[in-house]
Amino acid sequence: MFIWGQSTSKPFKGFQEGRRVRLTLSDAKRVEENIPGVEFVVPRSQQVSKVDRGFLSGSFQIGGDYPLLDEVEKKKLIRGRFINQNDMQLKRKVAVISEDVYKQLFEKDENAIGEYIIINNINFKVVGVFKVSNINMGPPINLHIPFTTFQQIYNQAGRIGWMVITAKPEFNIVQVEKDSKLLLKNIHKIHPDDRRAFGSANAGKEFGKVTGFLTGMQFLTWFVGIATLIAGVFAIGNILLITVKERTKEIGLRRAIGATPLEIKSQIILEAVVLCLIASFIGIIFGGFVLILINYAWGQGDSAALVNPSVSIAVVLFALTLLIILGTLIGLIPAFKATSVKPIEALREE
Repeated sequence: MFIWGQSTSKPFKGFQEGRRVRLTLSDAKRVEENIPGVEFVVPRSQQVSKVDRGFLSGSFQIGGDYPLLDEVEKKKLIRGRFINQNDMQLKRKVAVISEDVYKQLFEKDENAIGEYIIINNINFKVVGVFKVSNINMGPPINLHIPFTTFQQIYNQAGRIGWMVITAKPEFNIVQVEKDSKLLLKNIHKIHPDDRRAFGSANAGKEFGKVTGFLTGMQFLTWFVGIATLIAGVFAIGNILLITVKERTKEIGLRRAIGATPLEIKSQIILEAVVLCLIASFIGIIFGGFVLILINYAWGQGDSAALVNPSVSIAVVLFALTLLIILGTLIGLIPAFKATSVKPIEALREE
């Protein structure tokens, strides 16, 4: 969850509306100490700056961050390390750059670790390179430096851009958001009903919506899949009924030379089950190829929306079991049809 300051929309305790709300390190600390459901609070700031290395340069989003950010967002480091506590305490001039920054400022296959780049006319040592993931909420950051260093070089004086809040597993993230905003309103003397003073983005709330949507889609997929299986089995049953009609004379001959009704029924049911299994194996192979194509088209890269799409073995076994049961049941109809005709009448059938 992210919370940042905006502008007030209601006057309160002598303050006019339209007052700009600026969050501070003290605000983040009080939220962490006073809201029971809060697990972590990570203050963050950002600034667009020109970054130089020799004759190469570019403008990038610079983030002032705590080491704890790696626990919240799980940075995918290609090489090197993330910011640590020593960097914070000593206000070191170190930077963790994104893959995009690396490609723009360094040659291909060049080792960036230990090299220096210039940010805001200050030399920074590169200690890590990370891959940007587009699934993280919040503004895209191309380059991370220690929060304390950021505060110093940009003269922030304790101000922060926004705070990242994570809730303890047993607490509702939506309620934690409400409690945090209410506390911040009390700190900054803002009307309790002012909805515009603080902006927020609740990843837990959005995740709940996505989970609900995916659950609905999963239910629909199961419904369509089972309905398709049943329709396919009925089609096989109809084919067997037609086949039994065409094989009436053959069945009568087998009955005449000693085949029992149970043997005839078993053969027809076995044919139904075999046809269902052949169709199911073809469907499984076809589905496997479709998943491979989906993974190739949309699942490439760490930021892909679909990563390694697959179907569990349990689902495949369930489908096979269901087909065997349905194949057996649907085979009973043509099986009883085949044995309902007397042998002498079957032999007369043309």
